[in-house]
Amino acid sequence: MFLRVMGEAVAVTEGGVETTAAVETGEVADAVAETRRPRVRGFAQWPVEGSPKKKGKALRESVPRSAHAALDLDISRPSAVDAVEESSRGRLPELTPIRVGRMAATPFAFLRGSAGLMAYDLARTPMTRIRAQICGDAHAANFGLYGDARGGLVIDLNDFDETVFGPWEWDLKRLAASLVLAGREIGADEDTCRTAAHGAVGAYRRTMRLLAKLPVLDAWNAIADEELVSHTDAHDLVGTLERVSEKARANTSGRFAAKSTELTEDGGRRFVDAPPVLRRVPDEEAAEVAASLEHYLTTVSEDRLPLLARHAVHDVAFRVVGTGSVGTRSYVVLLLDHRGEPLVLQVKEARASALLPHLVTAGFDAPEVDHEGRRVVLGQKRMQVVSDILLGWTTVAGLPFQVRQFRNRKGSVDPAALSADQIDDYGRMTGALLARAHSHSADPRLIAGYCGKNDELDEAIATFAVTYADRTEADHGELVAAIRSGRVAAETGV
Repeated sequence: MFLRVMGEAVAVTEGGVETTAAVETGEVADAVAETRRPRVRGFAQWPVEGSPKKKGKALRESVPRSAHAALDLDISRPSAVDAVEESSRGRLPELTPIRVGRMAATPFAFLRGSAGLMAYDLARTPMTRIRAQICGDAHAANFGLYGDARGGLVIDLNDFDETVFGPWEWDLKRLAASLVLAGREIGADEDTCRTAAHGAVGAYRRTMRLLAKLPVLDAWNAIADEELVSHTDAHDLVGTLERVSEKARANTSGRFAAKSTELTEDGGRRFVDAPPVLRRVPDEEAAEVAASLEHYLTTVSEDRLPLLARHAVHDVAFRVVGTGSVGTRSYVVLLLDHRGEPLVLQVKEARASALLPHLVTAGFDAPEVDHEGRRVVLGQKRMQVVSDILLGWTTVAGLPFQVRQFRNRKGSVDPAALSADQIDDYGRMTGALLARAHSHSADPRLIAGYCGKNDELDEAIATFAVTYADRTEADHGELVAAIRSGRVAAETGV
């Protein structure tokens, strides 16, 4: 382009190519800056246009914060039993009675296994239409500890089977409702249960406001573990977190292998049957799972390949997983290094997110998913501060799987085992963690602008949480009645 300096035209090149354009003298500084500051796709523009905070605040006109108290269940809502049967489609039929038995244990357990049913209900609630990478199953038991690459422990969301790009409110409402149910299970009074839900939303709102004020890099890495308890004023949890941390440090591949494997004649190891949770698989099936790891290696960061190359594959077994995933195909693969030290990988089937059809019902575009395992892994990396260094995905027998370390110093707080005076602390801690996770993919200024300074949103979602907890208790009752009548098969105690 041409710039006019003291009334004279001066040639300026962009990217080595000389162009021509007339620029007024008063525009020289701006034009020079524009020349040195090319707009690159995928990056922000400068100067900043508009205020995300104001945009968020303006959304209150169309979706008042008080509106989030609403729960309108239409007559076409699936029954609890229908929802459970529908979610069992495609699972291994011999394992679905275990899943049903676990869901029937308590209303909180029912909620844990019914992400799809709650998504059906949430699709019919008020939404700001702000989207983030959401967990999709952010109930209170899906937060926990796990190991980072340097041997430290991180506390964060730790289950991403249902993760999608969706409304941030869905995660927050699921968390709040789960806290009410967990509180009821431990015998806390209704005020305490509601306070836990209220506190979780308040911590989410305050944390989002804090993140909105920080430099982006600081916000991205915010809420270090040692600061989390003080940030959320969750001091009653200190002792519980210390005990969970101690157990998590011992929860390793080595310990699992010592209990679940035996020596072979060649000095290696193999899994030992422990039905129904752990069972050996036919050689052909084991070979197919092992062969799938070749594709898995193409999905792992290249700098991790030398680490994996120093381990040999020794055995494969089938292992039953948690409540929501029971009935899906899940394997553990035993690897040994040159000293015989184990590293165990979990190869877990990745089904389509239970939230997907309900996003479409809510008016959002259906996301394009080329591989469900990749969806889970990328969703996890987008939400966590630190993720498993061996995350990847593969395909076994035409089905998508995610791959991760098994027993990576993993530990969790059972919210239904806390004392009544701890559940509100736990709510505040998880609410803060959820806000941090959402802020990686949604502008915290936008959500903070909507949430505001007062507790109007906290009150509304706490009201929703109590109402939804009542609905879940009724759903749970329907499932229990169906089991007693013989309509639904259930196996308990597994």
